[in-house]
Amino acid sequence: MKTLEQYQLLAKQATSLIEGENDLIANLANISALLNMNLDNINWVGFYLLNDEQLILGPFQGNVACVRIALGKGVCGTAFSTNTIQRIADVHQFEGHIACDAASQSEIVLPINVNGKTIGVLDIDSPITERFNEIDEQGLALFVEHLEQHLSTI
Repeated sequence: MKTLEQYQLLAKQATSLIEGENDLIANLANISALLNMNLDNINWVGFYLLNDEQLILGPFQGNVACVRIALGKGVCGTAFSTNTIQRIADVHQFEGHIACDAASQSEIVLPINVNGKTIGVLDIDSPITERFNEIDEQGLALFVEHLEQHLSTI
């Protein structure tokens, strides 16, 4: 488990990694790789982006994934539609959970907002229940804030 200070350092690394690059897909690909390398006990990390009133799979690290998620459906669609972080200790207890990977047991999804609009979500899955705690939520929220600031400039 990471501390808030470690998440702050990770956010700074991400900012350095994408600074000066304006391509959204390239940046999100590197961000997913950075998170995959630095977070323990995860089996999937990536992005779903709004396209034609649904979430479409974006850059990720992990096993194959669901390509399309309806807004308001599953953990990702709920996070997007409510514009709230969804931290799920046991995905099998989440009504309407979409099982893209049977190995996933817990999940955290954070909406990404740019210039006042929700453009997608950061989705992180773990093969163990209760993987994500309050510190992870706060740290990842900080991480996403740094990402949003960069994306608002491109």
